[in-house]
Amino acid sequence: FAETKMRITLQLPLKAHLGQNLLVFQKELESRSDIKVEIYDSAQLYKDKEVPAAVGSGSIESGVASLTRYVGDIPAVDLFYQPFLLNTDKKVRKAVSKGSSVRGPIDNAIKGTGSTVLWWQAYGNAIMLSKGQAIKNPSDMKGKKVRVFGKTLGTFVKAAGGAPTLISGSEQYLAYQRGTVDVGMTGVSGVKSRKLFEVMDTITKTNHGVIEFIVVANTKWFNSLSSKQKDIIMKSAEIAEKDVRNNVAKIEEEAYNLAKSKGMKIVTPSKADIDAFKSASKPVYEDYKKNAGSLGAQLLDAASKL
Repeated sequence: FAETKMRITLQLPLKAHLGQNLLVFQKELESRSDIKVEIYDSAQLYKDKEVPAAVGSGSIESGVASLTRYVGDIPAVDLFYQPFLLNTDKKVRKAVSKGSSVRGPIDNAIKGTGSTVLWWQAYGNAIMLSKGQAIKNPSDMKGKKVRVFGKTLGTFVKAAGGAPTLISGSEQYLAYQRGTVDVGMTGVSGVKSRKLFEVMDTITKTNHGVIEFIVVANTKWFNSLSSKQKDIIMKSAEIAEKDVRNNVAKIEEEAYNLAKSKGMKIVTPSKADIDAFKSASKPVYEDYKKNAGSLGAQLLDAASKL
């Protein structure tokens, strides 16, 4: 009897909180079933942008992808990057809960890419990284090259007067070190796991978007399992999902504390500055409405009712 193997590709280091979360899943799954989990971290098999196709085609059983990596197939997923839309933890939790009016249709749409969503992984809020000067107002972004990790974030940067450059998560450190870009955009936990405090000295807490990752499995592979195996995978996924969602605030706080201890300056924009970003962001919403189709309209409506 050959044991069932489940390989998972991850673009972050295993010590990053999404890697630690995969270990929670692995422990649950292996203690309850005959499935062996193998985690390939730090983009050793696939870069983040390659994950949706690799999992969808069955080249690997499972992978962790930033939700925005599906924007090519499903433009509506970038609802989470509509600036300042899901601006409280309560709204985010409602939006991402399984079967919600926001998440339900997204999970369903992802099925069309050959993948089944197992669980969502909270990564925290989007922040700005810079050297010397905080990016607390659109005027601070004028004419600067900004690292982004998705098209909608690029639209946001353009609307604020910056020049967006799409750079993969694992390539951030070098981009900042070499000055390929002037400004970074990431989640604060990445500052810790990727040691970005070595190459940037200022964090601006804009919290302008919500960074969500999803763990997907190849649908054909998943459907080939016994119903007992599928149940145990989903049960383990649920436990892992709760774990990361409930810890994300603590994880962010630890990352901020570490950044401070490494000499980084942490800046919170004033309400007036955030309002300036909000009014600069109007084109982002227009763009979304134009590109995200009826699913986008449905999700925007659902999010506004949260």
